[in-house]
Amino acid sequence: MAAFRWCFAVVLAVALCSGAASQAQVHRRQAAVKPPPTAPGQTPEKSPEMRIAAVVNDEVISIFDLVSRMRMVMLSSNIADTAEMRQRIGTQVLHSLIDEKLELQEAKKQNVVATDSEVNTGLQQIEKQNNMKSGQLNEYLKARGIDRAALVDQLTAGIVWAKLVRRQAAQTTDVTDEEVDEALKRVKEHAREPQSRVAEIFLAVDNPSQDGEVRALAERLTQQMRQGARFSAVAQQFSKSATAAVGGDIGWLRPDELPPELGKAVSALRPGELSAPVRVAGGYYLMLVVDRRNGSSATEQDTVFDIVQVVFPLPAKPSETVRQAAIGEAASVRSAAKDCPSLLKIGKEKAPQLSSEGQLRASSISPELRTLVNRLAIGQVSEPIVQKNGVGVIMVCAKSASGGSEVTREAVTESLLRQRLDTVSRRYLRDLRRNAYVDVRV
Repeated sequence: MAAFRWCFAVVLAVALCSGAASQAQVHRRQAAVKPPPTAPGQTPEKSPEMRIAAVVNDEVISIFDLVSRMRMVMLSSNIADTAEMRQRIGTQVLHSLIDEKLELQEAKKQNVVATDSEVNTGLQQIEKQNNMKSGQLNEYLKARGIDRAALVDQLTAGIVWAKLVRRQAAQTTDVTDEEVDEALKRVKEHAREPQSRVAEIFLAVDNPSQDGEVRALAERLTQQMRQGARFSAVAQQFSKSATAAVGGDIGWLRPDELPPELGKAVSALRPGELSAPVRVAGGYYLMLVVDRRNGSSATEQDTVFDIVQVVFPLPAKPSETVRQAAIGEAASVRSAAKDCPSLLKIGKEKAPQLSSEGQLRASSISPELRTLVNRLAIGQVSEPIVQKNGVGVIMVCAKSASGGSEVTREAVTESLLRQRLDTVSRRYLRDLRRNAYVDVRV
């Protein structure tokens, strides 16, 4: 039931998101760098989108680059595209572009590349996730005024940065068998205690002068998510934690496993609730409690459903007429579908953008939706489900036990490694910023 989704599977394959990108300390100096060339007969005054937004060492980020990325961020996160919101996120998006530029420059220096195959895999994942045919993504971006290069650059920076950090970490970081044994022991000792499924967004504050700006962004993102923006997509685009690569998902844990300020915030939330910005050393956190469980119910909550869903999208502020029309469309689909293949076929014909088939883990969805899906018999279509960004129906094709309640040694090792990589990534990028010449022009 989501808006258009960007998939960062290529980055996830190496278990590290790009951009533990904080807002940089920027030298506001003039640089003798020429703007990008204009088309014949044009002047810079007639092409404001080609003005320089920032200079990073000897490379330029244009206003066009910034605008394309902001459009992409708002589309993928389902954030309202308003002048006020563009102003709110502009600085943060520009600093992310600056950090990506530094990452790409470092990769070139170290002879680290993202292959065409890796980038194409990322683009194909996006098309697959959104039920698009091969090449349809290009048309989708063009129709919405988004430069395809903005997405390719983001994917490329994520791939090469993951490789660079892995290389750096290999020289200094290792997860020992003893550490994994100790972590597994703690998991087993507390397996029967109540846990929360928690997701996070971290917005960094590099120096006190940025505090007000970052807090204002945190508050605005919170407001947007409460109005329908997807937490996982906002985390992918804005969070400066390694969990950004997995939509901010930390996993199941007890509140006392978090820092005190975050643990207190999580304890006060109900499933599905989002915290107000929480100030900690280094920045602000937004915490989401996805679900809660007792240890005894973990197996039930790890049931996996094979589903087909058909979703008719709604605008950010739909009129009652538009809303009722979407409900009517969903109801007509419900009446026509006899089984999963027929529902999927109807969905691809009537609502191809958001209709899909796949697996849904019970523990990853809200308690209300889990209750609804649990009550459906195999082959039964749900009543129309109304959410902020769409109206749809779900059919359960099969149910199975995932066996996911048993924490594996591999999962624990990966979690510990991701924490180490996050530290290495932040330190590496901090050093690149310190040694860089950056001139922000907007």
